[in-house]
Amino acid sequence: METPFVLAAFAGLLITIAMVQPLARKLDLSPTVLLATVGTLIGIGATYLLYTPRTDVFNEIALVFVDLPLDAQQILYIFLPLLLFQTSLTLDVRRTMEDVGPILLMAVVAVFVATAFIGLALYPLSNVPLLACLLLGSIVATTDPVAVVAIFRDIGAPARLTRIVEGESLLNDAAAVVLFVLILGLLTRTREMNTTDAILAFFRAFSGGILAGIIIGRLFVFLLPLLRGMRLAQVTLSLALPYLLYVLADQVADVSAVVAVVMAGIIFNLYGPSRISPENWTFLQDIWEQIAYWASSLIFILAAILIPRLVQGFQPIDILLLVVLVLSALAARAVVIFGLMPLLTIMRIGQVVDTKFKVVMLWGGMRGAITLVLALSVSEHLLLEDGVSEFVTKLATGFVLFTLLVYGPSLKPLIKVLKLDQLTARDQALTNQFLALALSDVRQELAQTARAYHISPQVARQVTKEYEARIEEVRDRTTSIDDLKDKERVTLGLIALSEHERELVLQHFREKTISSRGVSLHLAEASRISDLTRQEGRPGYNRAVRSPLKFGVRFRIAQFLHRTLRIQSMLAMLIADRFEYLIVSNIIAEELVGFNQRRVRPLIGERVGDILNDTLSARRDEVKRAIDALRLQYPDYADAQERLFLRRTGIRIEETAYHEAHAHTLIGSEVFSRLKDEIQDAQRQTSLRPRLDLGLKTDDLISQHGLFSDLPPDRRQQVAKLMKPRFATPGEKLIGKGDRGDAAYFISSGAVEVRAPNGDFRLGRGDMFGEIALITGKPRTADVVALGYCQLLVLTAADYRRLVETAPDIKAHMDDLSSRRETMNAGTLAGVVPAGMPGFIRGAETELETPLIVKVGPATEEEVQASAERDDTSAETLAQVPPSTPRPEDAGLEGPDPDDPTTKPTDAS
Repeated sequence: METPFVLAAFAGLLITIAMVQPLARKLDLSPTVLLATVGTLIGIGATYLLYTPRTDVFNEIALVFVDLPLDAQQILYIFLPLLLFQTSLTLDVRRTMEDVGPILLMAVVAVFVATAFIGLALYPLSNVPLLACLLLGSIVATTDPVAVVAIFRDIGAPARLTRIVEGESLLNDAAAVVLFVLILGLLTRTREMNTTDAILAFFRAFSGGILAGIIIGRLFVFLLPLLRGMRLAQVTLSLALPYLLYVLADQVADVSAVVAVVMAGIIFNLYGPSRISPENWTFLQDIWEQIAYWASSLIFILAAILIPRLVQGFQPIDILLLVVLVLSALAARAVVIFGLMPLLTIMRIGQVVDTKFKVVMLWGGMRGAITLVLALSVSEHLLLEDGVSEFVTKLATGFVLFTLLVYGPSLKPLIKVLKLDQLTARDQALTNQFLALALSDVRQELAQTARAYHISPQVARQVTKEYEARIEEVRDRTTSIDDLKDKERVTLGLIALSEHERELVLQHFREKTISSRGVSLHLAEASRISDLTRQEGRPGYNRAVRSPLKFGVRFRIAQFLHRTLRIQSMLAMLIADRFEYLIVSNIIAEELVGFNQRRVRPLIGERVGDILNDTLSARRDEVKRAIDALRLQYPDYADAQERLFLRRTGIRIEETAYHEAHAHTLIGSEVFSRLKDEIQDAQRQTSLRPRLDLGLKTDDLISQHGLFSDLPPDRRQQVAKLMKPRFATPGEKLIGKGDRGDAAYFISSGAVEVRAPNGDFRLGRGDMFGEIALITGKPRTADVVALGYCQLLVLTAADYRRLVETAPDIKAHMDDLSSRRETMNAGTLAGVVPAGMPGFIRGAETELETPLIVKVGPATEEEVQASAERDDTSAETLAQVPPSTPRPEDAGLEGPDPDDPTTKPTDAS
């Protein structure tokens, strides 16, 4: 086969692929379905029309399509790594992890269920071994949901449903290919293993692929900074990754190459944006989108060309077997979607999926190129009997044709029957209201333009009347937004705000005011806010925006590592991430308030606009309180983060000014090039955030504590050996009522609240709590909760006894506190609190054996002054917050959330 004819055929296929796109749009068909049809026709034409004994004019070109110069393994090696890597590269990994349960169910469990159903259904009717039937089941278990995802996006299906289908397509191929290889080895007797060995081999291949993908993926990510600014080199490096990994995993490590490439793509997706500039990352994704388009189209049309060859010798019995295959595959998918998926909801692993969408997912289980290529590999396998090869290839190919020609064209009509293509009354009202406002703005702009250019008022009136007619048509088309319930209108406004939030994040990312490290987190949170708002309305919105303010599992792990192993790096990184997230969230919240005033309020009305404004203001205030809590603990780092944001903003303004000056020829190319280099250097400097020092060194904390600051250095070292530093977060429970008193706590910085039966009060820097139960051994009599970020020194009972034995001055101080406490107890029993005791009230009545009536309300000026002398930070805390049970938002926790938007605006927040 001569090379020129191969190149000519390749060029012809590219032209065909390009022309299929507009034709598919005109015919309202999926491009995948049309590509399969065209490819099949090419295969038929090459086999039966061109390559005939009547003429040999077209024999050479026909031979290219009749006998492709690529076998099944070459097709997989060339195209599959590209498709897998590109899909992983564009996946919203963080949001997808929220649906890992349903995705694994559809991608892994469904493969086993389909393989079993199909194999057991075909075995009694066929003359082949059970393993051959199971092999066919594993081949047709690979789904191709590209067309379904496209249709979902066209009809505006929930993003969560689209993520589940995309996640299924990504991992489905991996599970099916691993299972296919195992069954093929058993069938050809190249692998000798029992059922247990087969299961272990499957998980070994799967887990080994995950490990290989993580290691190689991280290695390539570390290489990216070496190519900083060289975007073509970065794309080239990323192109080498899937091919190299696929070969190493398949040929060297003997693990799943598909799983390895998928995992490497996920790693590249997670860490790549923080290693290169936003423009270069966008460029890389654009190039990969083009590569994936070529790869997916070529692999599909090449596989479709082989269909006439694969279905040769189709017999009537094969029609019956194909019917059984279709029904068993449909039944298997139905069992998973309607039987197993609801169990995930019961176990709270996933949210409820609407029945209508389940029907679409069931009917949308289309098969495509991977199924055809695996069938081709079976037909080429030399160790398989001819009857087995023919059985598998014919039925697999027929099944693909059925799904493409039946499922594909009927999917959109099914969606119309289920009315999933129709907007809800709520969405339609918002759309029409927006169109009316937009057309009104256009009409005003046209009128101003006509006056500015002295166009005849009569001519201008003719054009503006057309817009007035369109505005009336839009308003009369459907229900007015004013006819919707207030609750629906609030939800509409919050949806608009959540969608705009994503645009704000992307805008800041393009302007480089958000770091690459933080943008993925903000985008994931914006998507989650949008999803929960659509599902639950205002309660979902409030729950979504408060969730990032809480302290999750990673934070608890970091605290555990710090307390047990004295590892501070993870804790410092998470606090630094939280600083950056809160600062950007505060800026976005301010921008959303303005967007609500300008754009959303005119859509939904003044009253609901006020409710939304209060909701946004409450969100902004919660973020500010969280920032203030951090700022009290780390003021220098907070200033450094804000300076960094302003510097990034200044660099972006500089860059814009230079580009405009160059565009207007105010500066030459040489000057512009030099200025661009300076901007890039400045951007590299601001890409590194400041280092956060937690200040958890025991020696430093003891030196700062009032009880130990006057001790000589050698004595402080003795005390330091006994003390253990501890970091506490807002809302963390430090002591529980009824707990055994086994430790005392010294506050080096921060503030805590003591929740006693007789009242609540607060302690600040220099105070101590838990010491009475420590000395007496009696149970704790109150709960103690951290109000903000606290740095504590913890002293156990045994260490306390050693401390007071070796430090008479500290023991004297403790005795003095105890004496004063007894005096105050006596005074309390008499109904009198001794004069001059406000500082003592703050520091010593933590665990009184006799109830003490504590003053409730804002601190007096004398109390604030006394606190200020000891610790300005603690005084500020006392002065600003009354000593009552702290609000949930103070600790970053979710509080009451009334769901009645018809209340007054102040109640809606």
